[in-house]
Parts: sequence; C-alpha cells; structure tokens
Amino acid sequence: MLLTADTVVTGREVLRPGWIEWAHGVIDAVGSGAPPRPPAMDLGAVTVVPGFVDTHVHGGGGANFSADDDTQTAVALHRRHGTTTLVASVVTAEPTELLRHVAKLTEDVRAGLIAGIHLEGPWLSTVRCGAHQPALMRDPDPAEIDRVLGTAGGTIRMVTLAPERDGALAAVKRLVDAGVVAAVGHTEATYAQTRSAIDMGATVGTHLFNAMRPIDRREPGPVIALLEDDRVTVEVIADGVHVDQALYRHLTRSAGPDRVSLITDAMAATGMSDGLYHLGPVAVEVAHGVARVAGTDTIAGSTATMDRVFRFAVAHSGLARDEALLSAVRQSSINPARALGLPQAGLATGSPADVVVLDSELAVTGVLAKGAWVVEPDASAPV
Repeated sequence: MLLTADTVVTGREVLRPGWIEWAHGVIDAVGSGAPPRPPAMDLGAVTVVPGFVDTHVHGGGGANFSADDDTQTAVALHRRHGTTTLVASVVTAEPTELLRHVAKLTEDVRAGLIAGIHLEGPWLSTVRCGAHQPALMRDPDPAEIDRVLGTAGGTIRMVTLAPERDGALAAVKRLVDAGVVAAVGHTEATYAQTRSAIDMGATVGTHLFNAMRPIDRREPGPVIALLEDDRVTVEVIADGVHVDQALYRHLTRSAGPDRVSLITDAMAATGMSDGLYHLGPVAVEVAHGVARVAGTDTIAGSTATMDRVFRFAVAHSGLARDEALLSAVRQSSINPARALGLPQAGLATGSPADVVVLDSELAVTGVLAKGAWVVEPDASAPV
C-alpha cells in the first residue's frame, strides 16, 4: 500500500510532498517528491505523522484500567484519537487487588490490546499522593515486587516509585535488573535522593512538576535532578491544565528535543461528559473537562487525548511551524517509545505502519494502526 500527502513529518525531517509505503503492518519505504508509482491513496492537503505512543494512561471511554472494566473500550477511544501504542497505568491498590489488576492486564498485553503495564504505585509518597489513596501506599517490599513481576511475566514496562521510601533504591535496582523501567514520581525526595535513584538506574520522571516536591532555592528537589541528567526522559501532561504553556516551553528548551515525552494521564472520563467517575478506587468529579478528587481541588489525571496534547505542543513550543511539528512528533512518538523500550516509532523503514492523518487544525482525520485503517481518511484517489 502506498499513500501520498502534502506534508509528511517523519520525526527526523519534514517532507513536502511525501509518501509512505507499507506491507504486512511494517513500513517498507518513506520518501519525498514523486512516489515510485501511482499511490493507492492521495490524501492531499493534510499532515501525516507517526502514530502516537501514550505511556501513561489510566483509561477512557468510561473504562478504568484499575478495575474490572473492558480494556478494549478505553483502547478504542484513544486509538480513534491517534494513539496506536498504549501502556496501561494502574494506580495504588492493596497487594491482592494489585496482583489481580496486573493479571488481567497481562492477558490484554498478550492479546495485543496494549503494549505493556505501568505501575504508578503503590510505592509512592503519602505527601504527594495526588489521586492515590495514602492508606494503601507502602514501602517497596522485595517479596511483593517479585510476586508482581512473576504475575506479569514480562509485561510490566515501567514502575513509578518515590526514592525516599525505605527500600526504594534497592527496588530500583531489582526492577532495572528485571528489564523494567524505573521512574521517579509522586515524591517528596530531595535532589540528592533523586540523584541516587538515577544512579541506581531510574530513567524516567513521572509527569514532571505534578505530585512532585517543587523547586526551592536551597533544595532543588527532584525536578532539577531529573532535568539535568541526560539519561532521564521526563513526562509532561501538556493538556493546558497540568502545566502552564510557559513552563512547557522552558521544559523543552532545558531538556532538549529528545528527552521530553508527552503523556495524557487520561482517566475513565476521557471522551465522556462531565460527572462522577473513579480513578482506581478514588471518586473523581469532572467539571468543564477537568478531573479532580471529589470534594477537593486536587487534580486527578486528565481527560485529554494524545491529539490534544500534540496540538498544545505545536502551539506553545515557541518554534517555527516545521520545527514545532518535528519536536511534537519526537515527544509524542519517538521519545516515549525509546524510553520504554517499545518498537521503534517514527516514519522509517522497518517501523510499524502506525500513522496519524491531521487536517490544517491538526485534528485527526485518519488513523492507521499496524497497517490497518482504524479511521479511514478521505482521499482524492482511493483504491
């Protein structure tokens, strides 16, 4: 199959015009100018980018990954918005329930619905609990970690923990040795404690700035420790709620184009109307699209989809249009895939045939996942 478009952003360059050819779910070739033969689809005045990779998402379409809800419901909602690779995030739970959630999602990984599991808890700080239940948080216990890893059978991609908890540094090493990405988040750690976790192998900062000790003039804390280390990829929820646009620009300039990973942190209310929902066991009230722990001002995940955070990144990067598109593609596809050891993202030979078609306002008009159209775009020269 071969398609052409006025603009193709590979993640490394902007092609005008550009073309993509794929077969059996894998990209065979990408090029600029005239294609090698007449295309099956000429998409015309659109922008084609790689499929989005969301490595931190709790649900959507009314479904909650930290419950017995149908995983397919949330996956389908996010896929329609361009997320072709999704890692399901699980919130803090008591030990037996945590194992139950992991076992269920492990089956979903093996069925090809999701690309892996992210444990956001229970080894977090009660001081920075966010929408997690403080009473269920605990120190990382080697026996519990081994039970979780054994249940998952290699499907856990990332674990977020607070480095200041007793046993956390040993847990980082245990996780990394098992091939799991260790992330720092929901933490009251000092700069030195965060540095120790990084030196032990932690390579991701979970939703930087949020549920994290803030920067102080005499105690830089985790934010600075994570930002200044080239080994670390930092997540940002670029939904216009969690992080101000000026802070997003500063973050991108500070970390550089290859160390920022856009995430949604989306919860069950994503794609739904305002009302009462749950993030794990915690009641969440959504008003005007903003999710908060019921009865409080505490933000509880988001209702964003990846196309929304992509548009935010382009609009508020402070870069010229082409550079902004390239930066947003790296942040929404290439960087998160690399950070979690997922298959190579981006539009390149050998990569999965995951493609998002965007109109002039960067709204999704087509989604190709592993060579099959999830949302089929209009084309001036259809097959």
